[in-house]
Amino acid sequence: MTNYNSALDVVRKLKAKHGSTWATISPGNTARMVVQNRFKTGLDIAKYTAGIMRKDMAEYDKDPKNYTQSLGCWHGFVAQQKMIAVKKHHGTTNKKYLYLSGWMVAALRSELGPLPDQSMHEKTAVPKLIEEIYTFLRQADAVELNDLFRRLDAGEDVQAAIDNFETHVVPIIADIDAGFGNEEATYLLAKKMIEAGACALQIENQVSDAKQCGHQDGKVTVPHEDYIAKLNALRYAFLELGIDEGIIVARTDSEGAGLTQKLPVSQEQGDLASKYLAFIEAEEITVEDAKEDDVLLKRDGKLVRPVRLANGLYKFKEGSNIDRVVLDCITSLQNGADLLWIETPTPNVQQIAHMVNRVREVEPSAKLVYNNSPSFNWTLNFRNQAYQEMLVSGKDVSIYNENSLMDATYDGSELCKLADHKIKTFQMDGAMEAGIFHHLITLPTYHTTALHMNDLTEGYFGEDGMLAYVKGVQRQEIRKGVACVKHQRMAGSDLGDDHKTFYAGDKALKAGGENNTSNQFETNKKVTSPEPMLN
Repeated sequence: MTNYNSALDVVRKLKAKHGSTWATISPGNTARMVVQNRFKTGLDIAKYTAGIMRKDMAEYDKDPKNYTQSLGCWHGFVAQQKMIAVKKHHGTTNKKYLYLSGWMVAALRSELGPLPDQSMHEKTAVPKLIEEIYTFLRQADAVELNDLFRRLDAGEDVQAAIDNFETHVVPIIADIDAGFGNEEATYLLAKKMIEAGACALQIENQVSDAKQCGHQDGKVTVPHEDYIAKLNALRYAFLELGIDEGIIVARTDSEGAGLTQKLPVSQEQGDLASKYLAFIEAEEITVEDAKEDDVLLKRDGKLVRPVRLANGLYKFKEGSNIDRVVLDCITSLQNGADLLWIETPTPNVQQIAHMVNRVREVEPSAKLVYNNSPSFNWTLNFRNQAYQEMLVSGKDVSIYNENSLMDATYDGSELCKLADHKIKTFQMDGAMEAGIFHHLITLPTYHTTALHMNDLTEGYFGEDGMLAYVKGVQRQEIRKGVACVKHQRMAGSDLGDDHKTFYAGDKALKAGGENNTSNQFETNKKVTSPEPMLN
């Protein structure tokens, strides 16, 4: 490897320079450690992963079958185990990313305790999690490479595996919410996130201090001018730090948002502010009808009063949401965004495609990051879609109760099979028909943790006792080859032993000796029980 050979050369020259004082420093061991830590800083990671995303975006533009995927992770260990599993099951990390969800940071990483997704958590928690994730991914590299070097030292021919080693470090699409303040605050946080390793930042067009989860009610959007300022802040942060290919994901919540906090100032008819104002719900009045301190607009030669709620927020016209989404997307792409994110009420390929196709009439290269959200009831949504499709095609649907399609009695039915097939192909269908470049699940590891703890505690604290853990967890880890069944190795014990040998030679006190119980997990290893103690 280039890094290995260059490190050998550098240390050899340094040894010659420093003479006997460096006598115990091994160029080979140093080069091995250099290879095991390919990325020295978060900026190294951001630059490398931005290049990956740009390449993947270009490949998607040529063929939409080349879509990408990620899962949301709320801890470095979760992200590490995900990428180890990706390499094991799929042989490569190609087109597999990580997602960092602001929802999960709020719910699981805040010092204030579990919080709703309303930008109440400490914004510093986001870059800290990015840094943590990449620390764990770099450790996965070091542990796997260390195993390969051990095998090489034992005479096994694994040089090709070392030379062609694929890193666990992949792009993170990181959620910066609505920017946590004004555009300067957004810029400062963006820098911290990029310095931690993020190459792609996702920002939404909600009001920062009134931010809501995209799948909740009460969302309030900002005028385009305010949002563009934050897009600019992200780009300046990328450029200042030398990440020229940094990616901005512009998220619009307009599909489900019915309110705005302020009215922009229009300079001339038809400008961006004017288009935004045209979506505001208003009632025609005369000057005599106007109340003291009313806010009034002139629209099509008539005087109108915007509908304003008691909290001072303004209402958008009913049915204007899709038009607002399209304008948001076009405006974002024309002002520096690279990818779009459209929050939708249900996962419906045709509905998504309807919006994207309108955007593509103006911006042909438009493509989406799409949230395959656990907030959707996927089973019910797709059984409803299957039911309607069967109904339209003239199939007999009389055996199904349209109001209870979630019922388990329908599992295995023709409707269920059709719905499950639609779920299975949703990502490919969305990539091919609706411009979805990247599919992600925001909160999968939140739900899997809850589900697995539910299943384990049911048995462990019940009649099965320890069998619940052994049968449901450890035996599955062993038989499925889950890396962390040897949790000491995964935490770096073997790696640390080898490093201690580098430092102290034969005097090193190592953990991986004969009495290490992890040896029981070696393939076909015979476990010898100690003699029972006699009174």
